Amino acid sequence: MSRLIKKPIMLSKDVKVEYQNNNLSVAGKLGKLSMVVNRKTDLKIESDKIFVIGKGADTTSRDYRCFTGLTWALVRNLVIGVTEGFTKKLEIRGIGFNAQVNGPKLVMKLGFTNPVEVAIPEGIKVALDQKGVFMDISGIDKHLVGEFSAQVRHVKPPEPYKGTGIRYVNEYVIKKVGKAAAGATGAPGAAGGGAAGASKGGKK
Repeated sequence: MSRLIKKPIMLSKDVKVEYQNNNLSVAGKLGKLSMVVNRKTDLKIESDKIFVIGKGADTTSRDYRCFTGLTWALVRNLVIGVTEGFTKKLEIRGIGFNAQVNGPKLVMKLGFTNPVEVAIPEGIKVALDQKGVFMDISGIDKHLVGEFSAQVRHVKPPEPYKGTGIRYVNEYVIKKVGKAAAGATGAPGAAGGGAAGASKGGKK
């Protein structure tokens, strides 16, 4: 049995839940979301709690654990989405690189010949700082927020040498060593080898 389903999903007073024929609908102060519950699981709804119940006799099987755990996580995301929402923070790095919201589109200057325009999906909000380099992508649907954030980052992922491009805030980017730096690193050894060769030659 998944350890998650042992814990109930708590509901605040302003959340309304409807569940019928495996269709779950959750409404809160930020909006309304719905999902189809997997038929290998069921939900038990109390006044301020939702319990996920697995169907099947073998509670130790892998399928039982996977489906119950997945359903629990998806239902919890719905509840969090309509009450708190989800946000992904991105950062644009590079001289002259920035972005702005132009109506239903996100317009980004990233060093290409022309600015790149990306349509903002319905239900997604994009907020930028004054310089247009820090970006907050938010919405009530966790999957949609993550998918659009990945789409924006994919336009120009962090460049491996200087790190310019679009990255998540606090994302660690592994940088490669440039040819000049690699040559400089190998130079002392080469010089040492030359000196050693010269000293050997002097002994002859």
